[in-house]
Amino acid sequence: MKTLHTRVAVSALLIAAPLALCTAQGFAQGTAQGTAQGTAQGTAQGSAQGTAQGTAQGTAQGSAQGTAQGSYTIKPMPPGGPTPRLADGHPDFTGQWFPNGAGQGVSGRYGVDPAAIPQFDRKATPEEPPQFRPEALAKIKSMTATELELSKSSVNCMPRGVPAIWLQNPYTTFIVHKPGLLAQLYEVLNNWRLIHTDGRPLPKNPEPFFHGNSTTHWEGDTLVVESIGFDERTYIMPNGWYHSDELKVTERYTRPSMNYLIVEITVDDPKVLLKPWKSAPRRWTLGNGEIYEFYCTNNLELEELEKLRQQELKK
Repeated sequence: MKTLHTRVAVSALLIAAPLALCTAQGFAQGTAQGTAQGTAQGTAQGSAQGTAQGTAQGTAQGSAQGTAQGSYTIKPMPPGGPTPRLADGHPDFTGQWFPNGAGQGVSGRYGVDPAAIPQFDRKATPEEPPQFRPEALAKIKSMTATELELSKSSVNCMPRGVPAIWLQNPYTTFIVHKPGLLAQLYEVLNNWRLIHTDGRPLPKNPEPFFHGNSTTHWEGDTLVVESIGFDERTYIMPNGWYHSDELKVTERYTRPSMNYLIVEITVDDPKVLLKPWKSAPRRWTLGNGEIYEFYCTNNLELEELEKLRQQELKK
């Protein structure tokens, strides 16, 4: 696909980077020490784990280009100082936020500590998979490969929307927060969203927007954002998980320290799900960079995919 920017998919990074680095850790230590202990430890921790997970290529790459144990150049960001606050006493969510634990970009880079990549610990805070209604699951399973591809915002050039912007977004988000207003500037496709935090109610007949229509309230230091009225062309996740006109999304924002922003999502859609789905608390880390231009343009593959889809429908 031809777009203004081409970036490494997060899913690939989550698999390749930890394995390559873990492999490098074992080999580098075994090689450097040149002893039986080092060799055994390097083999057990690097080669065996890499082999067990089908990463022969990662083993070779990690051995040649990885970073030795204890010398990672990109490490997990510490919590930092106390939570900054607005004049009204509420936490201030202002900042550029990275969807990882490093406070900087990690995609396609070497020397990244595996602990700096994920947003949450899948063992400590596992995410239960969504439970779809039978008819919704059948609809998802019936989608062709072309339809699944066309559902991706990186292909169709439409905004990811809410809640996908917090669940499937490998790019940074810049938040500007002041009493009464929370502005979110998304690097991906340069979308933006304004959330009024003055307590105004939800509209009775909301216009369907990509980011929905929102109302907010505070629960202690947690900002709760409840949204309804979504454009049905968006998807919750890029695996066919669609939504209906009854979708309600609840976002919970907390900032436990200077460098951490925690976002937790609840998806309630009675036409699609058997029960509401709740995400793990996902950690975003504070950066000091900029939001760059990123527009989805000149996507010549979109027309070809539409032709393929029409051919599939005729079968």
